[in-house]
Parts: sequence; structure tokens; C-alpha cells
Amino acid sequence: MALDQSFVGRTYPPTAPYEVGREKIREFAEAAGETNPAFTDPEAAKALGHPDVIAPPTFVFSITFRAAGQVIEDPQLGLDYDRVVHGDQKFAYRRPVHAGDRLTVTSTIEAIKSLAGNDIVDIRGEVHDEAGEHVVTAWTKLVARAAEGV
Repeated sequence: MALDQSFVGRTYPPTAPYEVGREKIREFAEAAGETNPAFTDPEAAKALGHPDVIAPPTFVFSITFRAAGQVIEDPQLGLDYDRVVHGDQKFAYRRPVHAGDRLTVTSTIEAIKSLAGNDIVDIRGEVHDEAGEHVVTAWTKLVARAAEGV
């Protein structure tokens, strides 16, 4: 059954702050094959004008996807997570994420579509630091595949 269009525009409460650590950034950079020294060496990051190491651009996916869990788990929406695949991801940065940042995410459903029996949900995650400054916007597209036999 198609998802309810009235959920478009629904905004969920901000997440609890996530403290970005140097080790998490290093682990993510290594796993992603990122070799920029600004991701692992505080002095290299400071030489570029940053207060500490910076995170690779896709690092915030782990934070924003966790925040999108509020949408996924909303029983009123009725999204069948057992059928969900990740469709797309994009980011628009105001500034890099730094070690030591305490970030919150506010998720909003931007669009709901039904295509060939598949439900497609677009979620925008607004990421802010502890001072309330906007850091990055992340868009996540989730596709709930059609149930077999539909």
C-alpha cells in the first residue's frame, strides 16, 4: 500500500548531540580509503585552517541515517523497513565537520512517491553544531521495494 502523502513536510525532533571523535573520523577515513592527512593528522588540518582533524564528506551519513530512523520507525508512516534499500545520498556543506563537534540532526520528509509498486521516501537532515550553526544538509532517498506478487 502506498505511503500517506500527508507526511510530506513532517519534521521530527532534533536528535541528541553526537560528539565527533578523532578516532571515529580516522576509522571512517581508513574504511573509505581516504588518504587526505587532514582526516587523521591534527597538525595537517590546522595547517589548512581547521581547529582539528576534519571528517571526509560522507562521514555525516552515519549520523543523518541514524536520525532518519525516526522516520523509518514512525508507526503512523508504515514504512516496511524489511524491504528498504538505500537509493541515493547527497550533501551540501556550510563547513567541514571537525573532531570535537557536537552535532544534532533534524529530519524532515521532503517527498513520498510510489513508482511501480515501490515506495520512495526523500528525507532531508539538517545538521547543526552545539552553537546552533548550520554545518551540512544531507538528503537520503529510501526505496521500499514492492512486496512480491504486487
